[in-house]
Amino acid sequence: MPFDSILPEEILGYSGHIVFTTRKESPRKCDKVLLHEDIFEHHHTVIRGVMMQKLNQNFKDENLILGIDPGERIGLSIFYYGQEIERSFYSSVENLTFHIIQILGGLRAKRKILKIGDGNMKISKQIVMMLNLKFCSSFELEFVDEQKTSLKIKNFNQRGKRDMLSAKHISQRDGYRHMILPLSMTG
Repeated sequence: MPFDSILPEEILGYSGHIVFTTRKESPRKCDKVLLHEDIFEHHHTVIRGVMMQKLNQNFKDENLILGIDPGERIGLSIFYYGQEIERSFYSSVENLTFHIIQILGGLRAKRKILKIGDGNMKISKQIVMMLNLKFCSSFELEFVDEQKTSLKIKNFNQRGKRDMLSAKHISQRDGYRHMILPLSMTG
């Protein structure tokens, strides 16, 4: 990614859109979008989402939608402000759950919606149970009909490509919506 290297005293006059700096070198009042060094402690998907949010590019949809294709390999597709910001796959429910918690906790949205395919309900329920135990905030959950989400791909499943595309299709479908409240609220 192209960037300019500037001195702290040049920040106020900088003509770019976004400035990465330290809190110590950051001006007290600034009209520029400032991101501080602590943002790099987050996952790159959260960083991408925060940059989209800060640049305020007038996206229509203020939702965070996570589509999940459960199976032997678990596909994941994440949409933020109507744009896909991540497509990945996981081989364990624990790793997926940890990652989802990072995303749900790191990005602000009017609605946080988790859409899970109904093809393997054992894994789907395991994901929901682990999130309910480990994530201390509410989110919406939809079990989505995942028929015809798996495309025929040459060479079977090239590095999880089919699982990730299925997750993307799942994220675009509607299912029966449940509100999941954290155990700290429900007891």
